[in-house]
Amino acid sequence: MSPTPRLLLPRTTPEEAGVDPAGIADLVRALDAGGGTHSLMIVRQGRVIAEHWWHPHAADQPHQMYSVSKTVTAMAVGLAVHEGLLALDDRVVDLLPDDVPADPSANLRAMTLRHLLTMSAGFEIDTMNAIVDDDMHWARTILAVPVVREPGTRFLYDTGVTYLLSAILHRATGARLLDWLTPRLFAPLGIDGITWQQSSQGIDTGGFGLTLTTEHMAAFGQLLLQNGRWGDAQLIPAEWIADATARHSDPSVMGWGIESTVGYGYQLWHCTSGAYRADGAFGQFVVVWPQHDAVVAITSGLPFETQNDQLALTWEHLAPAFDRAPRGDAEPIGALRLPVPRGAARGTVEGGSFAYDGGTVALTRQGDLLDLELEGLRVVAAHDAWHENAARVPIDGQWHPLHGSYAWTAERTLEVRGVTAGTPYARTATLTFSPDGQTVEVAVDQNASFGSKELLRTTAVSTADAAAVRA
Repeated sequence: MSPTPRLLLPRTTPEEAGVDPAGIADLVRALDAGGGTHSLMIVRQGRVIAEHWWHPHAADQPHQMYSVSKTVTAMAVGLAVHEGLLALDDRVVDLLPDDVPADPSANLRAMTLRHLLTMSAGFEIDTMNAIVDDDMHWARTILAVPVVREPGTRFLYDTGVTYLLSAILHRATGARLLDWLTPRLFAPLGIDGITWQQSSQGIDTGGFGLTLTTEHMAAFGQLLLQNGRWGDAQLIPAEWIADATARHSDPSVMGWGIESTVGYGYQLWHCTSGAYRADGAFGQFVVVWPQHDAVVAITSGLPFETQNDQLALTWEHLAPAFDRAPRGDAEPIGALRLPVPRGAARGTVEGGSFAYDGGTVALTRQGDLLDLELEGLRVVAAHDAWHENAARVPIDGQWHPLHGSYAWTAERTLEVRGVTAGTPYARTATLTFSPDGQTVEVAVDQNASFGSKELLRTTAVSTADAAAVRA
């Protein structure tokens, strides 16, 4: 049984907060129909009015934030500026003198902290693409990329410049970003048990790599909504919040769709609804909606082309529900879960070892469970349910629970899905057996990826050739 998560925010009903619960129910059902939502938390007037998790994701499980991390890094810069450690017009060549090329260009010499915050540093590519080996010196590699434009003249979404912000904070404070922020931000909010991925130089990655629970996300959003104030303490200067949430850059040049055209502040996005957001890959959102005194936190596992559907559904269903009289009793939302493969519990094959042109597949029946070994990975799956495996999966330096589900979607087709809780990722293996059960075709796909979602697709190989394949 999962531990009871620490509650950081008070709870109330939608009606008490002046929100029509039917609108929330409509939003939950719309998100559920999309099949990729992991969690939803809605805060109104500082109180949680709705919270849902799609099993096997759970309230106590920190989730990978990806670029939501950028907004947290920007708040850390604001604290360092407030403490006199940095200034917005400080030059990067002065802030990271040991990492600058021997003969920096005029554009690099002109680059400032402000340019990094607003994604207008002057690079032509996302400089993280220059890090092709984790053992490389990240800051030196990034700063060696040509600065082709005058800083401040054009927006370019660049995770590498956020890493530079983290490296600058590391040098200015003498501590890793997570450790420096903990007493200033995380501990006062009640946030604990989180992690932040690091580079080979021991510097927190800044632009990604942070893990937070859904309520951590909501509390952070509520802090921004309250202009940096938490209880009796001003954790982040209000003037920094105002500056960070103003429009400083035009991100429409990226061509990423309507929600990426409105404006960009300090490592956060403006929304078509009038809200602003911290935004992470595959549908991680902290939406701050001042006009409705609301915060919406969402975690997901969606491909890039559909991740902003979460925002469109939020505007469509939740916006009308604010300050609308309840339409009557909303139909209760039952237990939610990620989609499982649909089909029969038994098929033409009970088990065995099967070869394909890249290796072998092993299937073993364990009572009502099915054990699949493929590509060096193993998942034990239940039919029409999620089964938690004893093994954990390492992703980005963290170990995540693995859950499996299976079904025979056709007489000779077996589908096995593995979900790593706390990440966006689900992998689905589809095994199609020949009528005699002697050959198998294998396809493995992933729901969300920075590259191709098709991980493996093979042609059939006879089991008689297994020894040759393994050799």
